[in-house]
Formats: sequence, structure tokens, C-alpha cells
Amino acid sequence: MGVLDHADVARVLVVTAHPDDVDFGAAGSVATWTDRGIAVSYCLCTDGDAGGAETGIPRAEMPRIRREEQTKAAAVVGVTDLHWLGFADGMLQADLALRKAISRVIRIVRPDRVICQSPDRFIPRIYASHPDHLAAGDATICAVYPDARNAWSFPDLLEEEGLEPHTVPEVWMMARQEPDRFVDTTDAIDRKLEALLCHRSQMPEPERMPDLIRGWSAAVAERAGLAAGRYAEGFERIDTA
Repeated sequence: MGVLDHADVARVLVVTAHPDDVDFGAAGSVATWTDRGIAVSYCLCTDGDAGGAETGIPRAEMPRIRREEQTKAAAVVGVTDLHWLGFADGMLQADLALRKAISRVIRIVRPDRVICQSPDRFIPRIYASHPDHLAAGDATICAVYPDARNAWSFPDLLEEEGLEPHTVPEVWMMARQEPDRFVDTTDAIDRKLEALLCHRSQMPEPERMPDLIRGWSAAVAERAGLAAGRYAEGFERIDTA
């Protein structure tokens, strides 16, 4: 059993590779946090234009559609602050350009907690180990430490853009084998599903989603030690202070 989230944080930043990643991994938690008055921001590394080929939408239309879908999904769970980095979907790399872009957002938002994807490939859950997810997770960890806190990392962020260094106290990773932090999302499960269903361009079979998400969330709640009938999302916490 892990620890249920009761931390007193004011600002949370979620960094993901694609639109809809946050809604699969953390939308219930986000809704729970915004209900408490916590400000949550999203940082999307790509526009997700390489996803959804099976729905028949032309790829040229995908960036606009996916931005619109994610903006609607974010609003469902109380988020209006979205930062789009515009890197190429399917070709994301944890290089200096991505690290700098994420560091910029960290210095703008100045979060108390960063949520990110796992940088480690886990073969039994291959969908969570998309190469873009791994790159986004790796670059986010590098941005948290050492880049965003170090005035001499990407000095133009301070000297030209006036963005002061910021130390993120903790990172919570999604899709980890051994989560140790849990958020009871029972009261937010319907909004998580509503947010996910905003991503119509990615769902040739949207009718499958409610049972799938409720099943996953119930399994996490059981792992967290919650009573039957509850739902939860799980993370691994890294102390980065």
C-alpha cells in the first residue's frame, strides 16, 4: 500500500508527449486537485499529429484537431493553462532543445510538483513505453534537475527572457511498476472519462473506454488499499528538492 495524496501544494505542472496522455494517466488526479483550488498547467511536447490514422482524419488536420480536443479535455478537469512546445510527433528526443523548452515552462509556471511520464521502457506495458513518452519523461527529469534550477543552464532564459531559476520540490511519475503515491479519483471518474472522450480523433471505438478506464482505476484503488467500489490513480514520487 502506498500513501494517499494529502500534500499542500499550490501549483502542479503536467508534462506529456502527446495530447490525451495526461487524460489517460492523470486526469482524475488533476480534477481532484483543481477541486481543491490547486492550479494545474499542462505542457504538451507535440501536437500528436502522428496518432489516429485509423480514424480516417487527414494528417494535415491533426495538429489543429488535437489541440482543440486537448483544450476541451483540459477544461473538463479545470485546466485552462496549456503550453504547446510543437516538437515533431513520433520523433521526440530528450535533447537539449526539448530540455530547454520544458525548463522554460517550469520557470514560467514555477510548480510545487511536476507530473511526468516514465523514462524507463517496460515491455509488458508497451503502450505506456512509446518512444515519445520515454523521451518526454527523460527530458522532464533533466529539466527539473539540473536545468530549471540552475541559472547557468540555458543562461538566455534568464538574461534574455527574464525567467528566474526555479527548484521543483518533487516529481510524480506516471505508469510506473511500483507506484507509491495514490490519488482517490472516485469523485472525478466521470470527468476523467469525459475528458478522455474529448479525444475523438484517437478513438475508433469510444464505447470501450468507460469499462476499460473503470477497470484500470479500480485495480489501482485496490493496490492503494481503498475500499471496493473506489477508483484511484498511482504515481512514483521522486524527491527533487
